[in-house]
This record gives sequence, C-alpha cells and structure tokens, in this order.
Amino acid sequence: MPMIREAIVTTVNAKGEAHVAPFGLIASGKHWVIAPFRPSKTLDNFSDVPYAVANFTDDVLIFAGCLTGRREWPLVASSRIRVPRLADALAHAELAVEEVADDPVRPRFTCSVIHEETHAPFGGFNRAKAAVIEGCILVSRLGMLPRQKIEQEVAYLQIAIDKTAGVRELEAWSWLLDAIKAHEARG
Repeated sequence: MPMIREAIVTTVNAKGEAHVAPFGLIASGKHWVIAPFRPSKTLDNFSDVPYAVANFTDDVLIFAGCLTGRREWPLVASSRIRVPRLADALAHAELAVEEVADDPVRPRFTCSVIHEETHAPFGGFNRAKAAVIEGCILVSRLGMLPRQKIEQEVAYLQIAIDKTAGVRELEAWSWLLDAIKAHEARG
C-alpha cells in the first residue's frame, strides 16, 4: 500500500482562476500522484494548465471548509509556477504533471516536484486534527458509504474531538457534522 499524504491542492484554469481542494497525494518514488474523481474542477484545470501546488498545512479548517463549500482561502504567488499557494501553508511543493493514466472514474496525474519551500514550523500533533482529517475523508465519501458506517466512524472520531480539540478543530468538526446531517436529510 502506498503512503498517502493529506494536502490542499491548488490548480488554475486557462483564465488563471484558482481552485482549492483537499487531496490525498499518493507517493510514487520521487513523484506525487493526484487522482481526482470525474467530474471535478481539478481534473478540468489539469487539462488547461498541467501544474499544481501541494500545500502542506495543519489547519484543518481549510480541509473541512473545502469539503463544505468554503473554498475562499488567502492565496499568494508561488515561486516558479503560475499556480498560487495557500498564504498560510507551513510548506508547499510546486508540481508539474509528467504523466497521465486515464481512468473512467479517477485519472491519475503523476507529478514531479519542481520546487519546495518551508514557510513556518510544524507545531506538533493533535488527535482532534487527525480526527477532522478522517472526518473530511468520510464526508468526501458520503454517497458511497452506508449510513451505519458513517454513524460508527463519527462516534469514534468524536472521542478525539471531545478530548483534544481547540477552537479551529471544533469549528471544522461542526462544519463536517452539518454536512453529514444535510446528506442524511436528503435521504
């Protein structure tokens, strides 16, 4: 099983309009693989501009926000490519698409790292942050999972939230719970 690193990926379309989305980057040697579902803006953007930025952040509010319709996060110019990066990223990697493996569900874009920078120190682990990330993955798959599985996962993750969450983790978690409730209400 390959290592997957959770990141916020920024891409741009032909007009230069940025799109911000959470992704699990798949390690493949010295490359990262990005596998967006069809249809998606990230997939469309890769067709226009074959570059991306992997933003490494411990701010789970950004992950939860992107999954709950809050995609407006401060961006700044990257160093070597025209795709912007998150202003508050702890680090970022500028990526160039080298290979595309087409797939009817999730094409795979193998990207080389053309530049990396560190912007701020990593402040350490927090179990609530990990729970929010797992909650984000759960929310991204609501249409694929049975209700009982969702309820079990939320109950388990709630333990870490209750024991270790700070203000930002609590807000992110509430956004995710609202998304789950809205999904359940739609039936």
